[in-house]
Amino acid sequence: MAEAAGVFEDGVFRKGGVRLSDRAGNKILPIGNDRFASVAETSVFIDKTMLIADVLDKGPAVTLFCRPRRFGKSLNLSMLQRFFEIPVGVDEGKSYADLFEGLAIWDARDGHYRAHQGAYPVVRFTLNNLKSVSYPDFISWFSDAVAEECNRHDYLLESDRLSEFDKDAFGQLASGRAEIGQLGRSLLRLTILLQQHYGQSVVVLIDEYDAPVMAAHESGCYDEVVSFLKRWLTGALKSNDALAFAVLTGVQRISKESIFSDLNNLQVDTPLNVASDERFGFTQAEVEALAEYVGSASSVSQAREWYDGYRFGDVDVYNPWSVLNYFGNGCAPDVYWGNTSSNSVLGGLVSGADDKMLKRLYVLAEPDGAVRAPLDTRVVFSDLAVAPQAVWSMLYLAGYLTTDDTALPGDVDRLRPLRIPNREVAKLYASEITGRFAQVAGGRDALDDLHRALVSGDAVAFAEELESVLLNCASFHDLVSENSYHMLMMGLLFNVPGYSAPVSNREAGRGRFDVQLTPADPARNPLITFELKHAEQPTDLELAARQALAQIDERAYDAAAGAAGSIRYGIAFAGKSAAVACEVV
Repeated sequence: MAEAAGVFEDGVFRKGGVRLSDRAGNKILPIGNDRFASVAETSVFIDKTMLIADVLDKGPAVTLFCRPRRFGKSLNLSMLQRFFEIPVGVDEGKSYADLFEGLAIWDARDGHYRAHQGAYPVVRFTLNNLKSVSYPDFISWFSDAVAEECNRHDYLLESDRLSEFDKDAFGQLASGRAEIGQLGRSLLRLTILLQQHYGQSVVVLIDEYDAPVMAAHESGCYDEVVSFLKRWLTGALKSNDALAFAVLTGVQRISKESIFSDLNNLQVDTPLNVASDERFGFTQAEVEALAEYVGSASSVSQAREWYDGYRFGDVDVYNPWSVLNYFGNGCAPDVYWGNTSSNSVLGGLVSGADDKMLKRLYVLAEPDGAVRAPLDTRVVFSDLAVAPQAVWSMLYLAGYLTTDDTALPGDVDRLRPLRIPNREVAKLYASEITGRFAQVAGGRDALDDLHRALVSGDAVAFAEELESVLLNCASFHDLVSENSYHMLMMGLLFNVPGYSAPVSNREAGRGRFDVQLTPADPARNPLITFELKHAEQPTDLELAARQALAQIDERAYDAAAGAAGSIRYGIAFAGKSAAVACEVV
C-alpha cells in the first residue's frame, strides 16, 4: 500500500507525524540561517518544537546539549528564545505566538505549553565568536559580548524597580567598562536585575559555550579561560533564585575541567542519551516529508547514502546541514558538512597517527568497517597527552564517528563499535589520509602519477614512483617490517580515481589477500590486488616480488573480478628499495 501524501494547510505541511512550516509558501530552505523568527517567517522549518517541552518538563534544571557542529543547535536555541522571551527593544509589544501555531508544541497536551510563550525575560549569549589568541583578547571580546547583551536590555537603566547602585553597575557592563571581577559576575547580575524588573524568574540560553575553550587550547590560555568561564557560569546557574532554567549547547563536554563541577542541577544530553534524541538532526520520516514537499521524493535514497547513518539515543538521524544543502543544490551530492570547518580534530589524528592508529583508521574506512573503543563524553583536550585513546570520544562528539550501541551512556569502560556514519564523512577520512600521503609521495602530482601507473598496469612506471616515495619519505617510520610497508601502501591507495577505499586482509579465494582495490564499476575498471613481501636484502627483491605475484594466482585472491578483469601486483620491500611484479589478467 502506497504511503499517503502529505497535506499543506495554513502554512504547515503534515505527513504522518511530521510537520514542516512554510508560512511564506516559497519552499525556500534555511541554509545558513539560524535565526528562528526569520526561518519561520520566510523559509521551510522542520518542526523541532517539542524540544521546548523537553526543557520545560525538566523543571528548574541546567541542561547542556552536546551535538556536532551544524546539527541545529543554534537554530534550536533561537527557537527557545522566541518561544519563551518577553519581547524587548524593537520587538517590544510583538508576539511570536503565530510562528508556533500549527506546530507540535502548540497542540501538545491540549495546549498545556502555550502559557509559557512570551512569559520570561531571557538572557542569550552566543560564544562562537570568542576565539581569542590570548587571554587578554578573550577578556576584551567577552566584555564586548556582555555589553551587547546588556544593551539589548537597556530599558533596565530606566526601571523604577532598580536602585541607582544597580543601574550604575549595569551601566558599566553595558558600556564595556567593567573590570574583570565584574565580568565574572555579569551573568548572575543580569539575571538578578531582570528578575527584579519583571518580577519573573529568568531563562538563560548560551550557545556554543565550548568554542572559546577549544580556541584557548590551541592558543595556550586554556587554564585561564576555563577558570573564568567556571566563575561566570557557576555564579549564575547554581543556587540562583532569579533563574527559571538554563539551556547550553556545545560540541564537547568540558566537565572534567570543573567548569560544571559545582552544579548539582546540571543535566548533560549527548548523542548517547535518549531524552531528546529526535530534536537534533533529521529523522528518516522528516527527510521523506521534506523531499516530498520540495518535489524531490525520488532522491531520498541518494540522500540516505550520503548523509544518514548517525545514531542519537534510540533514533537514526541525518546530518541536517548536508540534507538542506543537498536539496537546495538540485539534489547534487557533495561534501557539504566537511567544507564548513578545518576538520582539525580528524586532521590532527591522521597526521600524527602511528602504524597502530593507521591500521584502525584503515579499518574504519573499509565498507562496514568499525573499531571497538570506550566512549567517555567527559573527555577534554588535555586527556590526549596522557590517554591517546581519548581521541575516539572527541571524534564521536564532533560527528566523525557514531555508534549503534547507545546503552548505558555513563559507562566509560564499555567497548562500543564505532563506525563512520555515511559516505560524506568517509570522504573526509579519505581526503585527510590522501593529504598525509601526498606529502609522503612528494606532492599531489607525484601521488597522481603513482595512481595512473597503478591502474594502467604499467609496472615499470609504478615501480619508479614507488621507489621515489621510499627514497623521499625518510620521516615515515623506520620501514623495518612488512606491517610498516603495508601501512604505507594502504595510505598511498586512497582516492584512486574509479576505486573505493582500499581493503586489507580480507578472505578471498583460498586465503587472505594483503590489499585490494575494488572498482566502482567492475565492467569498466579491473580489480587490483596486491601481495606484499619484506625481504632481508635488496638482492632478494626480484624473487620475492615474483613469489608474491604467484601467490595471488595460486590462492585465487581475485576470483571475484568483473568483466574488466584483474591487475595483480607482487611487491617486495627492503629498506628504501622495492621490486614490482605485475600481471594483467
